[in-house]
Amino acid sequence: MWIYEKKLQYPVRVCKCDPRMAKFLLEQYGGADGELAAALRYLNQRYTIPDKVIGLLTDIGTEEFAHLEMIATMVYKLTKDATPMQLEEAGLGANFAAHDHALFYSNAAGVPWTAAYIQAKGDPIADLFEDIAAEEKARATYQWLIDMTDDVDLQDSLRFLREREIIHSLRFREAVEILKEERDAQKVF
Repeated sequence: MWIYEKKLQYPVRVCKCDPRMAKFLLEQYGGADGELAAALRYLNQRYTIPDKVIGLLTDIGTEEFAHLEMIATMVYKLTKDATPMQLEEAGLGANFAAHDHALFYSNAAGVPWTAAYIQAKGDPIADLFEDIAAEEKARATYQWLIDMTDDVDLQDSLRFLREREIIHSLRFREAVEILKEERDAQKVF
């Protein structure tokens, strides 16, 4: 189903070791509105969505995994040279104690990722509106993350991700219109 190309969707560069910023980025790694939840939500919803938009959910869900990989790379690069003391000062002491420098699916507050983050109603229009909301929440979070760092290289990658969330939201809005037109056409008969 997938072909994996061994490179990131967009280059990830960071200027300096910054465990504090890495902690904030965990929100997009294992948070409720993060990339893992989005990828799994869309790939799950495609089983109960009309054929006309299955491909859209597959494509965007797959791309969200690419975004997850970018976030993981950012966190790794921001923490790879950090000392245990720096990690603790950044609020990552508990993560370090349990996982060393390994990534763990949790949000910025350290709350582990849960499948409860994944929404699927089974009603295509309701699910697509949920997806639009998820993309808009991710867009907002990326903007806040951009505002929290002075690392221009990191800001560049975060801007790329923010713009992709905007595109995804627009695509989901188009899918809603397609399904509404189809539903309305069926009512005519």
